[in-house]
Amino acid sequence: MDLASPALGSIRRTTAVDTVRARISLAVELGMLTPGQRLPGPEDTARAFEVSEMTVRRAYRQLSDEGVVVRRPGHAGGTFIADAPTVGTVVEIDAYRADAAHVHALIDQRATIEAGLAALVSARPDAAALARMDTLVDDMRTAADWTGFRTADAAFHAALAEASGVSGAAELHHRVSHELYAYFIPYRIDYLRDSNEEHARLVDALRANDAATASRLAFDHVAELHASMYVGLPRA
Repeated sequence: MDLASPALGSIRRTTAVDTVRARISLAVELGMLTPGQRLPGPEDTARAFEVSEMTVRRAYRQLSDEGVVVRRPGHAGGTFIADAPTVGTVVEIDAYRADAAHVHALIDQRATIEAGLAALVSARPDAAALARMDTLVDDMRTAADWTGFRTADAAFHAALAEASGVSGAAELHHRVSHELYAYFIPYRIDYLRDSNEEHARLVDALRANDAATASRLAFDHVAELHASMYVGLPRA
């Protein structure tokens, strides 16, 4: 596949509002979001999904009408997963499942790119870049939910690409990562925090000039998405 060409997957024909609906509903079906769980505010969700805040507000309203979430007023209110969320009302989920083969290909591409980037960075690690990555690891350790984690995670992997000093490689990484991020759904925060320790070990390997370990850690961290991303998870 030509990495410079946009994918023609099913989600390309889905509106921004419907992609938000599908990603949240799919996370509910897979047990990543559980009954009674409070969803982040529209601003945080918009940042994590790279859409407008208005798009998220419209998606939340439609999900409420469909019985996936409930909206509660007041200081302690917000948008929550329904106690018995409906399943099957958000048919746009089918677009994500239809793109499963493409998602697996993107995971392989990104894993291979990051393995090479890690090897490059470990050869001449930049102290400032590694310090930046350390800070992002700490940010992910204290992230309250998947939206804050997603923002710091994207910054961490972008920092790795930039630290390679190869502009073409960083541009390729951004293109593949950005396309793959379009398929991410909310994750449980405990899983995300466990995965963050892989980030910490990667930074240690980079700092130690251990190219073999850094490359393997970077590859395995991304390749694990074959099992943990929605394309590898059975329905709850």
